[in-house]
Amino acid sequence: MAKADRLERLDVRREEVEAEYRDALIAALRVAASGQWGLFDHQKDKVARTRVAPVIAALGELADEIDGMRDTLGLEPFALHQRFMAARGPAAADAVGEPRQAKAWLEEMGAATA
Repeated sequence: MAKADRLERLDVRREEVEAEYRDALIAALRVAASGQWGLFDHQKDKVARTRVAPVIAALGELADEIDGMRDTLGLEPFALHQRFMAARGPAAADAVGEPRQAKAWLEEMGAATA
C-alpha cells in the first residue's frame, strides 16, 4: 500500500510539473508571438540564442524532471517537450516566421490572446 501511495503522490507531482512546464512554454510563446525571435532558433543569431538560452534551459530541466517521473510511473516520455524541441532549428526559406509559429502554437494550446 505504501508503494501505491508513493506512486500516486508522484503522479500528482508529475501533473503539477507538467502544468508548470506548459505555463513556462506559453509565457515564452507569448514573447515570441509579440515579435521577439529566437525561441524556435530559426536563424543563426547569437544574440537571440543567448537571450533565449535561459528559457530553453529551464524548459529542459522541467522536461528532464517530468521524464524521470514518467519513467518511474511507466508512462511515455513527455510529448509536448519533444514536439517543441523538434520544432526548433533551421527552417525552410518559405516557412512562417517565429512570431506566426508561436501564435499557431498558442492557438493549438488554447492559450491564444486577442
